[in-house]
Amino acid sequence: MGPERCLALGGLLALAGLLEGRLVRREEAGFGECDRFFYAGTPPAGPAAAAHVRICQRSEGAERFATLYSTQHRIPVYSAFRAARPAPLGAEPRWLVEPQIDDPNSSLEEVTDEAEAVRSVNKLGSNQALNADFLGSDYRTGQLYPFSLSTDPHSATFTLTNAAPMTPSFQERWYMNLNSLMERALTPQCGSGDELYIITGAVPSDLRVSDRVNIPEFVWLAACCAVPAGGWAMGFVKHTRDREVIEDVMLRDLEKLLPFHLQLFQNNCGETDQDTEKMKKILEVVNQVQDEERRLDSEGGSETLSSARGTRSALPPPETSGEGSSLLGRLLGFVVTPLIKLCQLIYYLAFGILKYTVYFLWYVTKQVINGLESCLYRLGSATITYFLTIGEELGSIPWKVLKVTVRITRAVLRILCCLLKVVCRVVGVPVRVLVDVATFPVYTIGAVPIVCKDIAMGLGGILSLLFDTAFGTMGGLFQVIFTVCKRVGYKITFDNLGEL
Repeated sequence: MGPERCLALGGLLALAGLLEGRLVRREEAGFGECDRFFYAGTPPAGPAAAAHVRICQRSEGAERFATLYSTQHRIPVYSAFRAARPAPLGAEPRWLVEPQIDDPNSSLEEVTDEAEAVRSVNKLGSNQALNADFLGSDYRTGQLYPFSLSTDPHSATFTLTNAAPMTPSFQERWYMNLNSLMERALTPQCGSGDELYIITGAVPSDLRVSDRVNIPEFVWLAACCAVPAGGWAMGFVKHTRDREVIEDVMLRDLEKLLPFHLQLFQNNCGETDQDTEKMKKILEVVNQVQDEERRLDSEGGSETLSSARGTRSALPPPETSGEGSSLLGRLLGFVVTPLIKLCQLIYYLAFGILKYTVYFLWYVTKQVINGLESCLYRLGSATITYFLTIGEELGSIPWKVLKVTVRITRAVLRILCCLLKVVCRVVGVPVRVLVDVATFPVYTIGAVPIVCKDIAMGLGGILSLLFDTAFGTMGGLFQVIFTVCKRVGYKITFDNLGEL
């Protein structure tokens, strides 16, 4: 290791305490701060594997996307991200590695150049793919989350933990499919696209590149639109065989194709309230994309891609271009190279010092702001409590005045009652007499109907008695007359019989 490398490594070790971890520890749940890239903040549910590493992919101090990486197959299981406007093109495709996957105790940054990591990381490449694995092969490092769809103007998507082996033709088709689906189908049918959650993944096969990195059998995409009363969920599959077009599948069918039977979205992205009309429109665009792929195959697009791939493989590696240089060129390179390295070291140190100075100032500013916020919060709470107490006291004044008035009134009434009793006792007039005198007219008026009733009943009795006497006298007279007549008639009848 050269002296400039030692100085750079020493600077990184001195600043290692300020670095923020990107690999999620096993005891933590989910993907830490990258849970926001999953629907309802919940990563896919399924059996946990010991060979899987959760990574919160960051760049320039911000979270960009989340990746579940398989150290057994050395390819990502899936990458999750939120749909947004793509970043402007122009980032340098500089493929980076994750030193902490192979060496958890590494003091390097979480994404760094392979050339930097190979000198200080123990067993680099034992759990992840390296650039060297793709040299001399017909495969490229194909991004599951392409840079063309990201909002990161830097290089977060150019980490090898986000890449799987793809042939050049398949890679171009895969990127074309993703761009077409996102621009023409998925984002337009999900409002502004802010609530569109995307998961892209790869399913391993039995083939490997350089006997190390697994070649996917197929890649897939799952989309969840969480717009209220208008959401939907769909899946897409693309096999790595030649001339295979992308296929649309239902979300449940896609989950059955995955080796770990993952539940990609919580509650299947609210499948009970999904908008079928939007899904039909998406399928129409998918059919157009499939027709475009078939037309490209019929026009010989695959041969064009193959020829381009052959041209790239025929180019000599960069290391062989300097074999025919002259002795003067080597001497100049021997003299100039240390100066260039020294300038690079000064640049790295200055950039690192400036970067972590800004981080430190930001941390101090954040603590000061938090302290001010705490003081303002306490001051505001005390002020609100003070005014609430004053308001309660002011609000209770009318009630207290009313209570005092009621008590004064009751006391006055008691005094008057006592004075009345004293007056009554002094005068000596019994209360009962006063009550009887007061109620005499009432009793008198109330007795009139009773007296009238008694008089009426007496008169009625007299009349009844008179009628009974008259009728009884007349009945007795009639009885006497009838008896006399009866006896006279009997005697006359007997005398007549004697004369005969």
